[in-house]
Amino acid sequence: MAHVNNINLGLDLQGGFEVLYEVEPIDSESEINRELLSDTVSALNARIDVLGVSEPNISIEGDNRIRVQLAGVTDQETARELLSTEARLSFRDVDDEVKMDGGDLVEGGARQSFHPDTNQPIVTVTVADASLFEDITREISNRPMGENILAIWLDYEEGDTYEEEIMKEDSKIVSAPRVSHVIPSRDVMIEGDFTSEEAADLAGILNAGALPVELTEIQADSVGASLGERSMEMAINAGIVGIALIFAYMLVYYRFMGFISLLTLTGYIYLVLVVFDWMNAVLTLPGIAALILGVGMAVDANIITFERIKDELRSGKSTMSAFRAGSRRSLSTILDANITTILAAAVLFYFGTSAVQGFAVMLIVSILASFITSVFGARLLLGLWVNSRILNKRPRMFGVKEREISEL
Repeated sequence: MAHVNNINLGLDLQGGFEVLYEVEPIDSESEINRELLSDTVSALNARIDVLGVSEPNISIEGDNRIRVQLAGVTDQETARELLSTEARLSFRDVDDEVKMDGGDLVEGGARQSFHPDTNQPIVTVTVADASLFEDITREISNRPMGENILAIWLDYEEGDTYEEEIMKEDSKIVSAPRVSHVIPSRDVMIEGDFTSEEAADLAGILNAGALPVELTEIQADSVGASLGERSMEMAINAGIVGIALIFAYMLVYYRFMGFISLLTLTGYIYLVLVVFDWMNAVLTLPGIAALILGVGMAVDANIITFERIKDELRSGKSTMSAFRAGSRRSLSTILDANITTILAAAVLFYFGTSAVQGFAVMLIVSILASFITSVFGARLLLGLWVNSRILNKRPRMFGVKEREISEL
């Protein structure tokens, strides 16, 4: 049970948020390549750490798209703003002339703090060169009243102006302090109408660094927590019913061998969950489907082996001889079926998107686990009983009637 509780649930099982971005270069000189996409994914991962999402799923799709899946996120608007903000920080005067930008700051030096006088939440950043900020504040402080302002912009774009932007409710100017004297310090306070959470988010964005590209949202989907919980409950119930029917069929039709199959299938399910927990993978609805499909593959391997053994018993061979011949003859068929399915799953993983890749990974794990339990595990258990000679001259224990043997 511990392994089940440790498995991380995907977006469709616990609810959350998914968005697909189209990646565009910031300027005409840049071009989108794999390296730039990887850098963007790294920057997005750093930002998601601010949200506290334990298992985000960020994947590159095609030549210029990135899909972000955040399971368990409830505040979608905050997540969107955090992800899409380019975080290009710049310090400008009222004439929109840049005085300092993010490149002049110490990397990772942004932090959320409180104003020493008002106790309001602020963000402090550290300037790499103290003399640079001293020169800037000296020049700004000598300007007349109304012009002695050092505006702090986030994502300034060509054509933006201080006069227009400062009047907007959702302004790109996060702070516009008056500079009345020279500041010989490396620490710069960014003030605004921040809550503690907003200040912490801004500090996290600045520490994560500016995105090297522009992100255009082209698709967004959300799954409510209750919907995800209901989907998981339905999937688990369907799986339990399906597996129970398989167990019943194997017991009725294959008798003792069906009981061996029941034990190995139970071991298969446990082994898959252990491996998935070890991989720290995220379980999704397609993953549950692959797990149940793997049960079918495991049963198929057992049925092939058991039918070969029954054929050998019908031909008049002893229990020991039938077991050995049936196991040997079934191995190549089982190998062929498993290898071709693994190849198909590998193709799905290589060419598929996130959901398809999750299904492919779970399918590969399921096939390997089923091969270990249903081939080696079932043969080991059945072989122990056969070697004990308890099953000698008891064909009915294998689902074979005496009259079927006498007819051959």
